[in-house]
Amino acid sequence: MPRIALYAGSFDPVTNGHLDVVRHAVRLADKLVIAIGVHPGKKPLFPADERMAMLETTCAPIARRAKCKLQCITFSNLVVIAARKAGATILIRGLRDASDFDYEMQMAGMNEAMAPGIQSVFLPASAMVRPITATLVRQIAAMGGDVSSFVPASVAAKLKKKFAR
Repeated sequence: MPRIALYAGSFDPVTNGHLDVVRHAVRLADKLVIAIGVHPGKKPLFPADERMAMLETTCAPIARRAKCKLQCITFSNLVVIAARKAGATILIRGLRDASDFDYEMQMAGMNEAMAPGIQSVFLPASAMVRPITATLVRQIAAMGGDVSSFVPASVAAKLKKKFAR
């Protein structure tokens, strides 16, 4: 039976931190499903289809090198529901620091209560990407700052274009 992992997030935009998690996750699963959260009450910088295209462009080569299948989906309900629908038994969560750990432990407990057959797996961020958050990237880009060391080149170009208006 193939090991299917689901990595959920907003990915608005895709950062080098996200890619770091993907690099580790593809070594743990036969198939990685990247699930883009879509919430009607939130106004993302990039629409879901653009985020999906960014993820496919930047993550597909990583998955190919690891011989891991990659699928990108959107979801607007609970992560465990999206995981069940995708056939995933592993939830991938990236950790940058202790505050991430505390929050993610609470989420893992709630997810386990709702879906005991789905295991949360925490992947610590590599030292170079620990300070990167999509929120900070958006703020820096909005103020005309250079985000090229925090995101893939293709994403940096999209951010530059988005804020050039």
